Amino acid sequence: MTHWLIAPVVMPALLAPFIILAARYHIGIQRTVSVAGVVAMIAVALGLFVQTADGDILLYQLGDWAAPFGIVLVGDSLSTMMVLLMAVLALFVLLYAIGSRWDQRGRHFHALFQFQLMGIAGAFLTGDLFNLFVFFEVLLIASYGLMIHGGGNKRLRAGVQYVLFNLLGSTLFLFALGALYAETGTLNMADLAERAALIGAEETVGIRIAAVLLILVFAIKAAIVPLHFWLPSSYSEAPGPVAALFAIMTKVGAYAIIRTYTLVFPVDLEVTSGLHGTWLLPFALLTMAVGAIGVLAARKLDRLVAFSVIGSMGMVMVAVGLFTERSIATALYYIVHSTLTAAALFLIVDLVRQNRKSLRLKLEAPVAGAPLISAMFMVAAIAMAGLPPLSGFLGKLMVLSAGYGEGPDVWIWAVVLVASLLTVVGFARAGSVVFWKAKAGAAPVPAEDAAIPSGLAFVAVGGLLAAIILHTVFAGWIFTYTSATAARLFAPAPYIETVLGTAGKLSDAGKATGQGYGGDAAAPADQTEKKGDH
Repeated sequence: MTHWLIAPVVMPALLAPFIILAARYHIGIQRTVSVAGVVAMIAVALGLFVQTADGDILLYQLGDWAAPFGIVLVGDSLSTMMVLLMAVLALFVLLYAIGSRWDQRGRHFHALFQFQLMGIAGAFLTGDLFNLFVFFEVLLIASYGLMIHGGGNKRLRAGVQYVLFNLLGSTLFLFALGALYAETGTLNMADLAERAALIGAEETVGIRIAAVLLILVFAIKAAIVPLHFWLPSSYSEAPGPVAALFAIMTKVGAYAIIRTYTLVFPVDLEVTSGLHGTWLLPFALLTMAVGAIGVLAARKLDRLVAFSVIGSMGMVMVAVGLFTERSIATALYYIVHSTLTAAALFLIVDLVRQNRKSLRLKLEAPVAGAPLISAMFMVAAIAMAGLPPLSGFLGKLMVLSAGYGEGPDVWIWAVVLVASLLTVVGFARAGSVVFWKAKAGAAPVPAEDAAIPSGLAFVAVGGLLAAIILHTVFAGWIFTYTSATAARLFAPAPYIETVLGTAGKLSDAGKATGQGYGGDAAAPADQTEKKGDH
């Protein structure tokens, strides 16, 4: 058992109260502690990523209590990849927040930022559904605080809308957990995987309801149409660095769907068969279409980027909805691309916001630093629209390849290509109005009045764009990694054996008395016998 596995959860959980209690009025100390914490998290996440890259599965039993009764964190190649992605994203976002001084517009930015990282990391690493619910609530509370950071009526209104939608999701999540517990007597995902497979055809109602409720909850998090209404207002009204960090929030929903529906409710499970292809895939295509139309119809730059996030989530969910090894590998590749690109775009929008009267797509004077900002916007827009040669184009080709010969491939190809075309037109129109035609709009802002963004802000955006380029250059190696990860997701026996077969306090007692789940090879057989009784 490695104690490093719990570090991405514990480190921000300790740093946040330290910042509040010891450095509340010292922004310099807050920044130093926050950056040091994120750098340390990257180092830990990188170590966990390397350790699990070859298929090893790490288990951390809190208090040494054995699963399924104890709380466990599980690190495999999927969860450690997502934690590493989150940590890298957090560093660039944090640098931007410091460089643009967003972190000085409220007293608790860094503390809330750390709590947010704690919730996201916990959601990726947890091994049971109840703690997934708990971490969802942690990141919801922290994200609401970050969203209204800096004040303003519009921001407060968008924050309330965001919280109401997510509270609806939390309520559905509780109903789903109740139904699952009533049917199986456990919420540990590995244990659920075994018990769900034992449920007979005559007892499927409860488990079907739970499976549908869960996919609804995760669809709200992933902003899948028609459960996407909270995203455009929330993301466009949030402070720039907060919206950039939120780029990974929708990926938490995608991650939860991939994890739950490969481990607990796999495609070949009779009681939940048809849920992916019949329901998820059509709504994913609709999500992509709505996102592209939103990009084309947007009248403000921030809402245009918010709708492009919806469109990219549609692309991810199309790959997930196909639910083959190849499509899941594609979805994982696209998740990394989409997260980095959306974050870069939100930060660029914030750079534009600093020297423009509004973000409406109308002719105004050129913004300070326009040549560099427009170049950054062009790179990020090319990536998001899926034009060559960046990772968005490669990801789109992977989705088209994964969809070929699978289900309604004509619809998949048609929606992907048309949506990409609409997205290209939308971004081209925005870039033309905001940057390339700006000189015709009004006289340039006098140099003494122009607020040129800081160098650190440009470094942060440049870092994200560099990460997108690296994601393109190393696409072959990354796809090999995601393919191996997808293969392991579709063969979850080692995951289940590691979680349920590792000895802990209760399992040791069970071995001594002949009851409970043991930490030896005989444990699964004993467990199966117990479930039969259940």
